Amino acid sequence: MKVFEANITPIVSNFLNESLREIESIKIANKTIHKSFGIINFFETSEDLEILKNTISESLTILEEPNRAEYGDFQTNEELANKVTLHLGSETIMPKVVIEPTCGKGNFIIASLKNFKSISAIFGVEIYKPYVWETKFNIINFHLENPENNKPEISISHCNVFDYDFKKIANQFSLEEILVIGNPPWVTNSMLGSLNSTNLPKKNNFKKHSGLDAMTGKGNFDIAEFITMSLIETFQNNKGNIMLLVKNSVVKNIVFDQHKRNFKIGTIQKHCIDCKKEFNVSVEASLLYCKLNSIPEFNCKEFNFYANENYIQNFGWLETKFVSNIDTYNNTKEIDGVSPFVWRQGLKHDCSNIMELDKVNGHYINGLKEEIKLESDLIYGILKSSDLKNVVINQTRKYTIVTQKKVGQDTKYIKSEFPKTYSYLIEHLSNFDARKSSIYNNKPLFSIFGIGDYSFKPYKVAISGLYKTFHFTLVLPQNEKPVMLDDTCYLLGFDKIEFALYSLILLNSKTAMQFLKSITFSDAKRTFTKDVLMRINLLELAENIAIDELKLELERLNQLYNLNTTLNLWENYLSEMKPVNSGQFEMFA
Repeated sequence: MKVFEANITPIVSNFLNESLREIESIKIANKTIHKSFGIINFFETSEDLEILKNTISESLTILEEPNRAEYGDFQTNEELANKVTLHLGSETIMPKVVIEPTCGKGNFIIASLKNFKSISAIFGVEIYKPYVWETKFNIINFHLENPENNKPEISISHCNVFDYDFKKIANQFSLEEILVIGNPPWVTNSMLGSLNSTNLPKKNNFKKHSGLDAMTGKGNFDIAEFITMSLIETFQNNKGNIMLLVKNSVVKNIVFDQHKRNFKIGTIQKHCIDCKKEFNVSVEASLLYCKLNSIPEFNCKEFNFYANENYIQNFGWLETKFVSNIDTYNNTKEIDGVSPFVWRQGLKHDCSNIMELDKVNGHYINGLKEEIKLESDLIYGILKSSDLKNVVINQTRKYTIVTQKKVGQDTKYIKSEFPKTYSYLIEHLSNFDARKSSIYNNKPLFSIFGIGDYSFKPYKVAISGLYKTFHFTLVLPQNEKPVMLDDTCYLLGFDKIEFALYSLILLNSKTAMQFLKSITFSDAKRTFTKDVLMRINLLELAENIAIDELKLELERLNQLYNLNTTLNLWENYLSEMKPVNSGQFEMFA
């Protein structure tokens, strides 16, 4: 049965019906509940008291449980909550104060009551009113079934977590052992914004991103990350511990930001859980643990939550380098530096139905299935992440219209020089106007990004940013025109095929692969980014590769792909990468 849209068990309903039937005063009702179960201000209004009394005295209609998964609301089941608190107890963690910042139905609170006999106070915060009631009902149910159990003071607040004053608790219990435990929402600020949710922090760039980063995605952050960071900042000077269930990306970001934030946290751990088993969702998430009021630490040991074993790997900061596996990184750290060539992201247009074309029987067909006739001058082959499967590619399955040779270039020339193309683009101007990204604001018609001299280099070495394959591809011209890559790919551009081939061999070497595996995270949205790729010091790799090994691989590629290259330009290649010629780097990248 339900009250206030919250589940209530018969034992709780019967108890409340018997205890509150004759009570009219909210003050007396709250005093009665507090005396029996320690819950402070059980009723917020007299109306709540009357509604509850009337509802539980009648037969109830069963209401369908609302689906709040779209809000990142994945309630921790009782079994998992119990295992988490038992795990903490096995580590001799016995808190006096328990804080649940987004308590939901209260399973972590119930588990804490069950497994921590030392608790004197509990604070729960929840924005969804039915869950507030359900938490209160569950606490009563627990105490009715366990009458001998300790009854701490309990405050369950109906409140937005971003408005709650946690600093008051930190100051009030500055000498007590605290535990911050819970499962913050698994959702980003942009997702909640699109759902018109009020459960958002005040608008601020808490990651301190600037310019284009703040405009194009890095300004989007995980709500759980904001909550976790805020709680660490608030309680870092208190004695105690934090254990929060968050996405793996949040754990990584917390450890990454620790280098500049220097929070007083130590023994940072990541305990991986099976989200398919626990929540029936395909999300990578873990329990983030850290000890408060500690000498700041900058590494995180990763464990399997279900197995009592040694850590799987240790990631975090090694001096000034952030790595995914400190143990394996040490074997290849010599090549961690700065790439002598600049890695670039591919072309971005956000208008695929109009800009990307198939070629069928000599005719171009767009994403709207329209057959169109265009001048060939602005049409180039394009590769996406899914196309980068082979070692060498010289044919594309898709084409794209390239309207600019550099970002911001005026596009008026298209009207006079390529009238068919211009007519086609104007006909679909509404598609361009519908692009949501603010980077296109006040830019020339049909603007694109990720375009520059490097885009028109005939030879490219590329890798997918989306796929978790540690494999680089050599991209050759198609019909004597350079091939483009889309913005899910990263590339180096070269004028000489030899330079491109040398780079390909180095990047696909065992040393480079082992290095990349030690600095990338398999659960990242993009395994490879420009920041990651720019750390590969190709010069260091080149100076340490055996010439015989290089020659053997070059001959193999020549034979397999009908190439005709030699090592005659190897010394020139090395010279181009050396600092004395740093001014020439941009010529080839």
